[in-house]
Amino acid sequence: MNETSLSLLSRLRSPDSDDWNQLVEIYTPLLRLWLRKYDVQNSDTDDLLQEVLLAVSNDVRKFQHGGQPGAFRGWMRAILVNRLRKFWRARDRRPGARADSDLDARLAQLDDPASEMSRIWDRDHDQYVLRQLLTLAEPHFESATWSAFCRVALDGAKPELVAEELGISRNAVVIAKCRVLNRLRQESDGLIESASGFFAKS
Repeated sequence: MNETSLSLLSRLRSPDSDDWNQLVEIYTPLLRLWLRKYDVQNSDTDDLLQEVLLAVSNDVRKFQHGGQPGAFRGWMRAILVNRLRKFWRARDRRPGARADSDLDARLAQLDDPASEMSRIWDRDHDQYVLRQLLTLAEPHFESATWSAFCRVALDGAKPELVAEELGISRNAVVIAKCRVLNRLRQESDGLIESASGFFAKS
């Protein structure tokens, strides 16, 4: 991760291929999962994934967070819905058939911010983004720091136990946890809400 006070979302406002590649790496697994949920065949997934990411690339500099919880993930969800609708329209899937009506209804649910499907998207979004951020963060910390963080923040182990396991002080364990969490919070600002379960419990 770049050593900067700006979140990834903030950095995307000025062109930088490394930051864009990082966003692609974070979001590709999540988008693939949701394309499969909406009946996109493997042979079409890569093309549609590129279309979604191209739409994000074209508009991300104009995106205004406005301080609303979940604004970015809602914006990303809307782009996904629009691209899925265009995809099925291009294949002449008319609403007359039962399968098409079902697909239209499912897309309408995903488009509705108050629906259960949108809540599932929100949950999946935060889990996938956090998982990818953890993967990207690991190489930027020493092994002992990362191990201490994982044992306490992810496994729920007591700092005293981790200190004994790693042969370091309890204070070093707490500092390691705080360093990694601060980095994750900073990097994910605007992508994952600060009140999400992981950050709240940590």
